Amino acid sequence: MRGMWNGLQALILNDCPYAYYIHYFAHRLQLTLVKASKQVVPISHFFLTLLFLIKIVNASCKRNEQLKVANANEIARLIDLEELEIGSGLNQIGTLQRPIETRWSSHFRSVSSLLKMFTSTVEVLHNIIDDAIDGEHRAEADSAYEYLTSFEFVFILHLEKETMEITDKLCQALQSQSQDILNAMHLVSSTKALIQKFRDDGWDGLLTIVISFCEKHCIDVLDMNARYVPRRGRAHNQQDNVTIEHHYRVNIFYATIDSQLQELNYRFNEDAMELLRLSSALEPREALKSFRSSDLCLLVKNFYPQDFTDYDKQVLEKELYHFEHNVVQDPEFKKLKSLSELSQWLVRTGNSEHYKLVYRMVRLVLTLPVSIATTERAFSAMKVVKIDLRNKMENDFLTDSLMLYIEKDIASTFSLDSIVDDFENLKERRVPFS
Repeated sequence: MRGMWNGLQALILNDCPYAYYIHYFAHRLQLTLVKASKQVVPISHFFLTLLFLIKIVNASCKRNEQLKVANANEIARLIDLEELEIGSGLNQIGTLQRPIETRWSSHFRSVSSLLKMFTSTVEVLHNIIDDAIDGEHRAEADSAYEYLTSFEFVFILHLEKETMEITDKLCQALQSQSQDILNAMHLVSSTKALIQKFRDDGWDGLLTIVISFCEKHCIDVLDMNARYVPRRGRAHNQQDNVTIEHHYRVNIFYATIDSQLQELNYRFNEDAMELLRLSSALEPREALKSFRSSDLCLLVKNFYPQDFTDYDKQVLEKELYHFEHNVVQDPEFKKLKSLSELSQWLVRTGNSEHYKLVYRMVRLVLTLPVSIATTERAFSAMKVVKIDLRNKMENDFLTDSLMLYIEKDIASTFSLDSIVDDFENLKERRVPFS
């Protein structure tokens, strides 16, 4: 859709040259980080193994039922040992989650579900190995068991869980229907800082957790000081001083986190962050703290030069001065929480006419694609409304149907009587005699 010549981006830029495109700013952030991690060969192999493992365990209703029973028994055992807290909503019996390419955070849920049901999954694989009649099924289950109970798989399982847990907050927040720029900036900065902190200080803690997990589940722990030998044999160009710890720390731990940091820096580049930083000066909460009129003038100068004439730029500074003292100080202004609320309030109070340049800036900033979750939900809704049986639906009827479906939370507040009353108040219609 962002094609430079024929994509949606090109069509929009033909009409509005300064409709800024922020590359993948909120679109499947978690999936993007997963793909960056897959540039590391052991990580890519891990996700292939994860899919293979879940496919085997979820292959039939019988295996799913075995997994749930084993999970329930394990939860009961841990509660008896007082290793699990009890309460409403805790210790739910679930199943392994399959990572899906088009769903945000599905990889994080998949990794988390496997960690919670590790013992139960091992038990199901044992049952398949012991009870399966078909030799092919036994071989698949045996291969999956070997992968699952290897030190490398457990290490990467915990590594991915830790890194995805850091980025999941940002990913979930950017999917909200109404996302403010200020919150997005803070989340991006904190996510980068947490990932960097995990890279600098997280190795020892991660290794301790992995070793403890392996000992609990009777998995062989590797000697970190031993010489690393890849592919069950020494490579011709391998150095003798490469240890297993060096391999896991440098080739997997550092490489995975560095690829994720690189991806974050690419998605949230300096120009995009500068645009958002300057735009955040319009946020009501920021304006109340300190109204940065100089940032707003710089925003117009650097990013929207064709939307404001030279005369507008001269007048803007004075208009911002009046806006700060007359509008920002208004008691009603202090109740506003987002740019969308500010835009509506300016129109409702008539200030959009008194401060036309400021209102123009607000409208331009509102077009920034901080979150496209609402747009993607609209496309998904279209496939629900216009199906094969309704393939002749006209555009007007489709638009009305989609509006009701997409805004169903608002539509649910309308009572049937109010709709009937509004319909009765419409212009009288002539009804032909039968």
